[in-house]
Amino acid sequence: MGLALLLGIFALCVALGTPVAFALGISAISVFWYEGLPLVVGFQRIISGINVFSLLAIPFFIFAGELMFHGGIAMRLVKFAQAAVGAVRGGLGIVNVFSSMLFGGISGSAIADISALGSILIPVMKDKGYDADYAVNVTVTSSIAGIIIPPSHNMIIYAIAVGAGSGMSISSLFLAGVVPGILMCICLALAAYLVAVKRGYRAEQFPGWEALLFAFFGAIPGLMTAVIIVGGVLSGVFTVTESGAFGVIYAFLVTLIVYRSLTWENFKIAVNQSVKTTAMVMILIACAAAFAYMLTYYRVPTMMVGFMMGLTDNPILILLMINAVLLLLGMIMDMAALILICTPIFLPVAMALGMDPVQFGMVLLVNLGLGLCTPPVGSCLFVGCAVGKLPMEKAVRTIWPFYLAIFVALMLITFVPAISMTLPNLING
Repeated sequence: MGLALLLGIFALCVALGTPVAFALGISAISVFWYEGLPLVVGFQRIISGINVFSLLAIPFFIFAGELMFHGGIAMRLVKFAQAAVGAVRGGLGIVNVFSSMLFGGISGSAIADISALGSILIPVMKDKGYDADYAVNVTVTSSIAGIIIPPSHNMIIYAIAVGAGSGMSISSLFLAGVVPGILMCICLALAAYLVAVKRGYRAEQFPGWEALLFAFFGAIPGLMTAVIIVGGVLSGVFTVTESGAFGVIYAFLVTLIVYRSLTWENFKIAVNQSVKTTAMVMILIACAAAFAYMLTYYRVPTMMVGFMMGLTDNPILILLMINAVLLLLGMIMDMAALILICTPIFLPVAMALGMDPVQFGMVLLVNLGLGLCTPPVGSCLFVGCAVGKLPMEKAVRTIWPFYLAIFVALMLITFVPAISMTLPNLING
């Protein structure tokens, strides 16, 4: 009865339009009261959800991404990608994908990716004769790269959800995200090329090797942000939190002194956006921690293992079911909350099948990332359509080739452990 009440109150709050964070908190505290547990314990669980030192890295990563967007780094990355791959048929679509790979690996946020690159590339693509739906669909789906290519604040949330006693390091997650992120971008670039050929989009002119080198050298200071953050963590020079702080300092100095493109107004906008995003993420994490505690209290993870193992003993079917559930949940809920809720439920099932927690993290993040691009609540799809001034129903009609590309990458990540585990095993021995 308590579990039904927990899920029922949550579903009712969401149906009434209550923000997901508050729906999680209200349902968790209500069930604490129903079970006769001290309400102070419920609020302690909420506070303990964000009383984690590693979470300090999240506002630093978010602020660094905002500084790089408003300080002009994103534009230089786009110029480099355009010079490198723009001469292919439908080149601006492929430029969009690889720009997301470069910038997403720095910002670590799909929404930041769309806001930064979409506002630059979507108008340019439309001016060059690309259809609005194509421009929006490429931008929206390629933004998922920011979720799994390091550094990503979602990986930090996943590491916290797994638990400190698991022995899994954030550096292993960072390493694990490199190959899956590149693989997904290659699949999306192929889809962008095939759709461009079918629609008859023309190729851009190659600007020449001199222009390519000039664009590359112009992008190096921005690219070094990700290198410093990830390299500092992997080498042991920084902790994750320290690397985030250093990334903010480096991004600020590059945009202010090297590029000289950060104005006082843009700096205030970056601070304002960072505070809003950080507050939203932290409230979600706090309330989701209390909700996840009650799921554990009702032994939902154990029941889920027994339920799935009772349906079939075929590991392929079980993994496909996990993927399907994660995708459906990702379509209707926020990513940070789902990471904290779904990890303790599905990770034991995946580990029972022999999957490493690091590999499961990649599967989880890609599924939830794909959910951000799908109706009815896909925030990335809403942002992309708003930037491209395109009704969402028009984008959804033609987005399926890009969904298919991500699905192919997701199946490879799910069933080929080497894609996620080669780099962590190689570096960590």
